Amino acid sequence: MDTPNRSSQSEQAIFLDLSGRAKFRITGADRLRFLNGQITNDLRKASETSAIEACILNAKGKTDAHIYVSASGESFLVDAATDLRETLKIRLERYVIADDVQIEDVTDLFSLFHVLSQKSPALESGRIVSVRRFAEPGWDIWSDAAQHDAVSQQLLSEFTLCDSDAANIMRIEQGIPRWGRELTQEIIPIEANLEQRAIDYQKGCYIGQEVISRMKMSGQTNKRLCGLISVDDIPLQPGMKLVSPSAPGKEVGWITSATRSEKIGKEIAVGYVKRGFNSAGTRLDAFTTGESAPKPFGAIPLEVVPLPFL
Repeated sequence: MDTPNRSSQSEQAIFLDLSGRAKFRITGADRLRFLNGQITNDLRKASETSAIEACILNAKGKTDAHIYVSASGESFLVDAATDLRETLKIRLERYVIADDVQIEDVTDLFSLFHVLSQKSPALESGRIVSVRRFAEPGWDIWSDAAQHDAVSQQLLSEFTLCDSDAANIMRIEQGIPRWGRELTQEIIPIEANLEQRAIDYQKGCYIGQEVISRMKMSGQTNKRLCGLISVDDIPLQPGMKLVSPSAPGKEVGWITSATRSEKIGKEIAVGYVKRGFNSAGTRLDAFTTGESAPKPFGAIPLEVVPLPFL
């Protein structure tokens, strides 16, 4: 039991610079009712000191955006992946009909850091918000963009900066979906294992809710985000297709993210695997084809494992 605890403590001693994420401020008298009608989680759980994770869906229940939301005075602050900066604002404004709601792009006005720590970091400036972006509790720090370097230096006195490559390995090990990889406009949040993190089944109506409710009632999904371990420790790549030895020629999934995990000592990946082939212990083969594919060509044997890996 000692090893997992040491690993957890090590991960908590880091911080990430998320300042490049898209950020929006939503104001107006109807802001709560409007935004709550757009997201999968209950906005009433967001506060000045606590953020929620949520998805924004289309009418078919597929994901238009993956976001975090907190309250800030007479507004809500929303952050999302960098490449959603233009499309998310357009998507939200499309549903502002007669509502008293204003959506402002404030990406360049704020810096955003995330600290993995049990205790709130002590800082001279910035708004600190509790939020779980990874497996462990964490804290977002919102500050004026002009204070970026000053806040970063304060954090460096207590924590280690985690670069984007290390952060990506950590989130794959933890099975955390990422926009543009595991989360796209073709994915329903339940398929990405976001039920507990980003969906509130008791809240009022929102766009795409009927699809989410039907999936909950049936208890079935067509595919599921799974952990994959390379049996022979051969490196894996995003985009590799998955087939089952028991059903030759039938594609049953694909890899979305892959890495070498030093903590596990294996080449690992996460990817979507169709129902009937995604039980823990199932053996699959990963394939690459084409001139750009790494040598050797052919099948790479995999084993399906539960998420998170750690």
